[in-house]
Amino acid sequence: MDMLDWLSRPRLREPVMLAAFEGWTDAGSAASGAAAYLAERWGAHPFANIEAEEFYDFTGVRPQVRLRDDLTREIVWPLNRFLAASLPGPHDVILLIGTEPHLRWRAFCRCVTDVATELGVRSVFTLGAMLADVAHTRTVPVRGSTADPRMADRLGLRRPQYQGPTGIVGVLQDAFAQADIPVASLMAQVPHYIPSTPSPKATLAIVERVCDLLATHVPTTDLEIASAAYERQVSEVVAADDDIAGYVLQLEGRADENELSVELDNLPSGDALAAELERFLREQDGPS
Repeated sequence: MDMLDWLSRPRLREPVMLAAFEGWTDAGSAASGAAAYLAERWGAHPFANIEAEEFYDFTGVRPQVRLRDDLTREIVWPLNRFLAASLPGPHDVILLIGTEPHLRWRAFCRCVTDVATELGVRSVFTLGAMLADVAHTRTVPVRGSTADPRMADRLGLRRPQYQGPTGIVGVLQDAFAQADIPVASLMAQVPHYIPSTPSPKATLAIVERVCDLLATHVPTTDLEIASAAYERQVSEVVAADDDIAGYVLQLEGRADENELSVELDNLPSGDALAAELERFLREQDGPS
């Protein structure tokens, strides 16, 4: 069975790939939400899918039954789709949006790296979000890290310090490193005291970081409105519980005291980040 279903093979200009998966590293649906938001705003078109049959336990992620307009039924399977978008500037974008697979992660990653290799991807950024001790009323930290020392130095990213269980994002990063494609992670932090609530505020933070990275812009008014409503609604719930309200107050104080260090932990902003990425990618064609 061919695990990779090509719908077309787009011609792209030195593409950068963004990858996001629903699952373990998608707290508040922030990463998958950001990738979907960017795909819509950029008018991205699908060009390939990874077939679901080989990679999922369908008792864990069940197919969905939907009714068409004529009331006939269709089965919708878990989908990992590749989309392409043309942006102003030197680089087009490939987005991989999907659901963390249950099975055969190495084979799954080969599908992804095969697409990247065939289409000449220059660098990859995985998008994620994790639960953390942060306050919903403060700026969402988006931490950048990479095991590639050149990428770390050029973009001011941290070298990874985490050891322990990993998800498909971590395995995929290793697969790209073995394929000699530079890869980095952008990870938003979502308040752990509201784990099941979608976070448009974290989605907005990831969208803004990606736009900084690629020196582009998308309208975010609807995300900004949703973020304000999210913060207001969570604040109302928190205010009704004295223990949680006191805890959030502590988190706010910690964030305010460490504002400078938090700023330094984040990626460089705006034009500086985009310029450094462009220089880094140009250097990949020169002598090492």
